[in-house]
Amino acid sequence: MKKNDSVTTIFLDIGGVMLNDGWDRHARKRAAKTFDLDLEEMESRHHLTFETYEEGKLTMNEYLDLVIFYKECSFTKAQFRRFMFAQSISYPKMIEMIQSLKIWYGLKIIVVSNEARELNAYRVRKFKLGSFVDSFISSSFVNLRKPDVDIYRLALDIAQVPARQVVYIENTPMFIKIASSLGIRSILHTDYASTCAQLNVFGLQHNERATV
Repeated sequence: MKKNDSVTTIFLDIGGVMLNDGWDRHARKRAAKTFDLDLEEMESRHHLTFETYEEGKLTMNEYLDLVIFYKECSFTKAQFRRFMFAQSISYPKMIEMIQSLKIWYGLKIIVVSNEARELNAYRVRKFKLGSFVDSFISSSFVNLRKPDVDIYRLALDIAQVPARQVVYIENTPMFIKIASSLGIRSILHTDYASTCAQLNVFGLQHNERATV
């Protein structure tokens, strides 16, 4: 197959694209049930802190002190952290597809994601994302958080590619609109099949025989 001459780089999210959202409302609801917490109070405290947490300005321990351990609990912080980490699952077909495209077309793979530092580091290690991702522009690493347009400018600077050579895979429409304002072509990810079809439009045909 002829190598695509225009697309050199894929930007993509982690949560909702390659993995599930590691600490979303469903995970928090499970936590409230497992640890017998007041879900409404937990959600209120979470929403007051999560932007600061994802921007890397709170550690996980500091976040938990504010959201969970502001009062005496019958469980330990270590137990709760293990529960948080255990909520992450991968989407193997999406991961395999990105690996295949990287090999087949010689693409740069750049993650642009909103994730807290410890959770992000765990997920990168657990699912071996570092084996094929070239750079992680994670909110907690760069102290910028989507929808801030500067996180995309930073990703372009680090990738050292013009926006017209990037395809961005993202599951949040607002973030796609912001990236598009910089000239980054984008795919709204809803499922594996539709994303593969949209990649074909950009000349990136998934070759299932090419794996890492």
